[in-house]
Amino acid sequence: MKLIQIRKALDAEVLCGMESLEREVRSACGSDLMSDVLAFTKENALLLTGLTNIQVIRTAEMSDLAGILFVRGKRPPPEVIEMAEKMGIPLLLTQRQMYEACGVLYKDGLAGCSPKEEAHCCQNKE
Repeated sequence: MKLIQIRKALDAEVLCGMESLEREVRSACGSDLMSDVLAFTKENALLLTGLTNIQVIRTAEMSDLAGILFVRGKRPPPEVIEMAEKMGIPLLLTQRQMYEACGVLYKDGLAGCSPKEEAHCCQNKE
């Protein structure tokens, strides 16, 4: 699924990275614990989070994430958006709660970050 499809599905605002909306997202992870993100995400995953601090951007860079989607209408401060722009990490924002946003993406066929969810997603596409 591409970021542009995620934007549409969740009626999300693009905070930065408009030029990267064709980027492919292979899975998604909803978490406010950056230690879990580091432990469980895969390359080219989308992080859904309510955290809006600099550590989220650093975690995304270390994990080679495809982008970050802020939930619950949480808007990061300008310095966080600026850092993401410099690092080439697209940022989106949705008014939806994390549970609902994850559910919409899962229903639309985007795998989660666990092997069980990835297998489920792949079975639905065959």
